[in-house]
Amino acid sequence: MEKDKHLGLRIDSETHAKLKSLAEFDGRSINGEVLYLIRQAIAQHEKDHGIPIPPCSFPA
Repeated sequence: MEKDKHLGLRIDSETHAKLKSLAEFDGRSINGEVLYLIRQAIAQHEKDHGIPIPPCSFPA
């Protein structure tokens, strides 16, 4: 089984505070909220363009 990937993310304090509030409102961790938002963006892109985004084939 492939390991989960790590993504470091730098965001400003105001965006972090808003993200934290959004995550708490939705009952998620900040990490869970970021994953949810990324998946929503991918799904919307695929819906708008009708083309699934293929997984990246670059080595880790």
